[in-house]
Amino acid sequence: MKPTGGAPAAEVVSLDSGDPLKRGSPVRFSVGVRILTAGSGWGNARGLRVEAMIEQVIDQRRRSIGSFEVGRLLPSGRRRLVGPFIFFDHMGPVELPRGLPREADVRPHPHIGLCTVTYVFAGEIVHRDSTGVEQLIRPGEVNWMTAGRGITHSERFERARREGGPMHAIQSWVALPDGEEEITPAFVHHEGDELPAHRDGGVWLRLLAGEAFGLRAAVKTHSPLFYAHIALAPGARIALPGEHAERAAYIVSGTAEADGRAVSATQMAVFGRGAQAVLEATAPSVVMLLGGAPVGERFIEWNFVSSSRERIEQAKADWRAGRMKLPDLDNAECIPLPPDPPPRAEAMS
Repeated sequence: MKPTGGAPAAEVVSLDSGDPLKRGSPVRFSVGVRILTAGSGWGNARGLRVEAMIEQVIDQRRRSIGSFEVGRLLPSGRRRLVGPFIFFDHMGPVELPRGLPREADVRPHPHIGLCTVTYVFAGEIVHRDSTGVEQLIRPGEVNWMTAGRGITHSERFERARREGGPMHAIQSWVALPDGEEEITPAFVHHEGDELPAHRDGGVWLRLLAGEAFGLRAAVKTHSPLFYAHIALAPGARIALPGEHAERAAYIVSGTAEADGRAVSATQMAVFGRGAQAVLEATAPSVVMLLGGAPVGERFIEWNFVSSSRERIEQAKADWRAGRMKLPDLDNAECIPLPPDPPPRAEAMS
């Protein structure tokens, strides 16, 4: 892909190589990227007063999904959303055995009122949904599924079943804003070379969705947000975009500091509104940056998100009664509605 704006191409390699900071194939570059990097003129931030003002650090909670565990960050007890991001799960890294049982797959299940965003570091997932889509997702690619008024989908580990292999991914949910919660379901897939990327010294970034760092991703979003995959060399710094009201950084691997406070692998740092949020790697690190404008109060129960508790109850009744269409290419089974939890769905904002 040709670089935009007449600038020279940055260079990175695919995620399969294990190190996106090494030399590789060209990716799109855009001017105006706001990055702080160690030892690179103005970018090293020498003498800059950094006030990251971390509001809180969230530890992941381990949850079993059958054959392996995932780490859940959002929603948490003290923080329900970051911008429109209402759910954030870190899957793996894990080595799946050849002959993995089908029970390990995520069978067909429903969603309303949200978009699911799946990003893979290693391995392969087969997505099938009720709009008729069947799509492989591989490292460095993004699946963006808009549930709107209702969609069902499955996620299966068919390659691992045949061959064995790694699985390492992030799945997040983005709550749809008022007025768009009941839009038509849709699905889009973007390969790695379709996503804007940039390298500056010890910082490499790929923008997965939204706008930030002078870049704009191709994915259609429904409210202001940003979502990015970052690789940092030791000592490299990156300033989170100040134009977004709510911002967070999740450390996939490595360690970093912000405002003199250490943030370790599998922790999410949430930054205060209006704060100058700067993250500095203290070891080679992989980080997901996310945030955006708040969407207001939302209820969440099982796989359903809505501004209305009554709408969630209707979705539960529809699924229980079999009124939601299953994926065209995966309709022989589904996940049943779990028993009602003791508390009712709780509003989040």
